Amino acid sequence: MTITAAAAETTTSKETSTTAIAATTPWTAPAIFYPFGAEAGDPVILDGGDTSYFVAFSTPFTYFGRSYNSIYVNNNGLLTFNQALPEAHPYPFPTYGAEDYIAALWTELDDLGIGRYSYQEYTSGRVLTRATQDINQYFPGRGFTASWVFVATWDYALTWDLNVFNQHSGPAITVQAVLISGHGFSFILLHYGDCAGIPYPVEAGYDTIGSTDYYVIHYDQNSGYTLNLKTTTNVGVPGRWAFLVNNGTGTVIGLQIKLQSFSDLTQSENFEVVLHQIKQELVSRGLPSSVEMELRRVKKTQT
Repeated sequence: MTITAAAAETTTSKETSTTAIAATTPWTAPAIFYPFGAEAGDPVILDGGDTSYFVAFSTPFTYFGRSYNSIYVNNNGLLTFNQALPEAHPYPFPTYGAEDYIAALWTELDDLGIGRYSYQEYTSGRVLTRATQDINQYFPGRGFTASWVFVATWDYALTWDLNVFNQHSGPAITVQAVLISGHGFSFILLHYGDCAGIPYPVEAGYDTIGSTDYYVIHYDQNSGYTLNLKTTTNVGVPGRWAFLVNNGTGTVIGLQIKLQSFSDLTQSENFEVVLHQIKQELVSRGLPSSVEMELRRVKKTQT
């Protein structure tokens, strides 16, 4: 009887130990996210209110024709170039204002619970290799090579319990903006992981000075954020959005399509409609809305 009791106690002890190990399993971000946080060597800011951090670039980043040597990482999920803007309530895009915005998720993150945000610049290493592969996949035909990458990440949990925050065992919000440049081209990737319900207005997308170029992924001014950005995309990868934000080389992009209609494309009113449709499709896949379409040649083929 004593041996049996001892065996039972040993089993219970093992079960308790196993449970304790499972409870401390660290949370990991979705695979689409670039490295971030203390583990990646980022400067990490534990958020305690309306804060912004000024970051000087080692290489200028060109955003829709404007070259910037620095950026402000705001605690509210927003990147700005000309001034800090920890303003919690987002301005709906297009703003037609005097600022360039990159909004991973612009909202009042600091009032939701525990949070931290971090950033890092890369000029060599595996992150550049990964950025090169991603951009060539989504924007083929350029032979692009990334020479510079900047990653900013916001990680929040709707809790005041540090253990819950560290393990993401409760509702959480994790978003990331990746700026990539090389050979006159500039791109941004926006990544969405957990997106808990937010009782404040939210904005996701980008805008420019005078709103000459802008894109709205999501905007909700009624404090009822319900869209699960983790499942949305413009490049076929859930949670990832990719945009070309500078084409400094002036490259002409060729596109061949097969029309299902026998419309006479020699008539200007017809081909203008077709060009408009093509432009909308290209913009939805990441090209800036300022892209110009020009019909060079129409060829009818037999099928």
